[in-house]
Amino acid sequence: MTSLRHRRRHTSSLPRRSRLPRAERERQTLEAAHALFAERGYAGVTMDDVADAVGVTKPLLYKYFGNKERLYLACMEPAGKLLTRTVVDAIAPTTTPADALRAGLLAFFEFLDTDRDAWRVLFDETLPVSGEVAQRVAEYRDRITELVATAVLSQLPPSGRVMDRSEVEALSAAVLGAAEALGRWWLRGEAISARKAAELLISTVEPGLRLRTRGGRSSDETPGKVI
Repeated sequence: MTSLRHRRRHTSSLPRRSRLPRAERERQTLEAAHALFAERGYAGVTMDDVADAVGVTKPLLYKYFGNKERLYLACMEPAGKLLTRTVVDAIAPTTTPADALRAGLLAFFEFLDTDRDAWRVLFDETLPVSGEVAQRVAEYRDRITELVATAVLSQLPPSGRVMDRSEVEALSAAVLGAAEALGRWWLRGEAISARKAAELLISTVEPGLRLRTRGGRSSDETPGKVI
């Protein structure tokens, strides 16, 4: 039978598990939470799930992040900033509205293809429809819409401008909505490449944008046409 003195000596020889600095523990928590949110969606993740994944207590999570909403925002913000910067960098060198649209959509789908978890977190369909999370997600989407609209508008000739800002913003919002829907479809099966999905949307929208920005009219706007 092992003596008490021997057990104590054996225990003291084991390496002690050092406590991680708060910054490192927060980093680990965000990585685990980000992966869970991407896999299950906001509605399918609890603070208990995150605590179990990280190996910490739930009270510690609340101490670090406050609540589930704050934790989600901490995971979402890097994705929102990265997507915004990706789109901005893509449309900056363009010189025509159609080129800006094309570059923005290609960048959007490249982001989806290279960082699918970040995209899933940012465009999560299980997010609450109100509250701080919904507000911040809407802000990122509005920001991207505004960036594309501004790029398109800045490339229209000031004199005789055929589209005003409200029309350009409406078009940008519609295109972003279509890109989100197409992105979700693509993620479900990846039946085609992400770039091909982007090209499909571009080829559908681009002719109409070129027509509008050149001052042309669609068939429904032809004078004398009965609708």
